[in-house]
Amino acid sequence: MIHVVLYEPEIPQNTGNIMRTCMASGCELHLIEPLGFKLDEKHLRRSAMDYVKDLHYTIYPSWEAFCAVHSSENFYFMTRYGKRAPSQFDFAAVSGDIYLILGKESTGIPKGVLRDHLDHCMRLPMVESARSLNLSNCAAIIVYEVLRQLDYPNLSACEAIKGEDWLLK
Repeated sequence: MIHVVLYEPEIPQNTGNIMRTCMASGCELHLIEPLGFKLDEKHLRRSAMDYVKDLHYTIYPSWEAFCAVHSSENFYFMTRYGKRAPSQFDFAAVSGDIYLILGKESTGIPKGVLRDHLDHCMRLPMVESARSLNLSNCAAIIVYEVLRQLDYPNLSACEAIKGEDWLLK
């Protein structure tokens, strides 16, 4: 199972987009408080659409509460300070669940947390003058890199709603 963990997300549209990505890719979502918004339809309507009803997500009051429930052995952190691209990790060799952790939009993941997991910090390569990409884009990129390495388990490669041959009709 792939898990996406948002550490104190601040922007509802990013979280809504990530909710949609998680639902569509079969990932579980974990939200670590405080959140910078309310988890209600008004804040998530356009980005999460109606996908939230089919999403499995859990909210935790703190990082410590999250860590008390989940083993840190397979935590992978997306940070601008990482020194390896996601493709440089062998996710197919990981036994157990994989946790992809992304920090809050303004400040990321605290240094103290990252220092404890330096071997599991990753960065998306980009031009030197770019500080970062949008949080929801980063989440989608790393989720689909892990899925690619695992050969997209339990995901449909064909259009199931309109039909596989819709373009031919």
